[in-house]
Amino acid sequence: MLPKFAGQRLDAPTVPCRRIVPSTRHLDRVGGTRQNYTIVSMVTEQDGALEVVDLFAGAGGLTLGFARAGFRPVLAVEIEPAAAKTYEANFGCHVHKGPIEEVEFFPRADIVIGGPPCQGFSPLGRDRDADSRAEMNELWRQYLRAVREIRPLAFVVENVPEFLKSAQYLAFEQEFVDDPLLRDYKIESRVLNAADYGVPQRRRRGLIIGSRIGPPRWPDATHGPEADPPSPFATVRGAIGDLPLEPTGRDLHIGRNPRPSSIERYRAVPEGGNRFDLAANRPDLLPDCWRNKKSGTTDVFGRLWWDRPAFTIRTEFFKPEKGRYLHPTADRSITHREAARLQTFPDDFVFEGSKIEIARQIGNAVPPMLAAAVATSLSGQLSEYARVLPMPAR
Repeated sequence: MLPKFAGQRLDAPTVPCRRIVPSTRHLDRVGGTRQNYTIVSMVTEQDGALEVVDLFAGAGGLTLGFARAGFRPVLAVEIEPAAAKTYEANFGCHVHKGPIEEVEFFPRADIVIGGPPCQGFSPLGRDRDADSRAEMNELWRQYLRAVREIRPLAFVVENVPEFLKSAQYLAFEQEFVDDPLLRDYKIESRVLNAADYGVPQRRRRGLIIGSRIGPPRWPDATHGPEADPPSPFATVRGAIGDLPLEPTGRDLHIGRNPRPSSIERYRAVPEGGNRFDLAANRPDLLPDCWRNKKSGTTDVFGRLWWDRPAFTIRTEFFKPEKGRYLHPTADRSITHREAARLQTFPDDFVFEGSKIEIARQIGNAVPPMLAAAVATSLSGQLSEYARVLPMPAR
């Protein structure tokens, strides 16, 4: 049984994975000759569900959202061992644990989803060496390799907003002009804020949707002033307010053991405050690196507000010096459980790995509730198309 979202009730059907059996199938390539390919075909355990392949899957935030919208995962590709174990523990379907370049064939699917690693584009990844950044930046080509082979009805790419302004994105778009296998896809890109879709977190993500059954359909905002009707944003209080103020050490409600001087620094920062409040309230505790830097981001050493969405949860949310990660009232950083809830992972979602590996999985994930909004919109488009016209050939 797939878990519900944190603090939310979703009655979408549970969709099991398909069981994998080896076989041989004939595939037609556009503009090519008919050839034999040894691939994996699937035996469906539940009829009627649309099927999805998740590339660069991480812990499975995208998949969880799509599963809640009625999609069935049939394959995931993830290079990080701990994240691959997490995905497998929650979804049970086949996970290729290694580089996507090693995947020889992809199974049939209706939708392809995934987030090629974004560190090469993110401002937080600019300290990587040039070769590493170039390798990261080119992984979207592997994503398109899967699209060419699977020929899904639609696909979703998730990345940092900076990707949509990059030369790599222009090259991505050009592929849909030059390649006969891709020309029938209509692609659009937007930057979505997760808070607009019920996530208790302001998190801007760049999304690309491609469709060969008409123009891509985007989800309407459900929260905030742009929603119709306007609705309050989900808040930190609503997501984590019922958890004990003191970490229990169980179920990922785990904290660090800060030094007494660190706790004194935390106490100097009020709700909604930041390192500048520390400088004003306890200048004797201010580190020299901040004392000598009078300007800069206001999120560093920041404390969350109870009645607002959180700021972006990244991979080192357990370090207050990395962002606005102090609990609204407790003198500590947020715990792994609190971070997972702010990402809308449910409490019964199983995370595998060390504390640092789990933190990385949480911070890198697409909030499942944002994914569900995109998936529900696409599911509606696919259903409407199927009622009017036969699905296009692969």
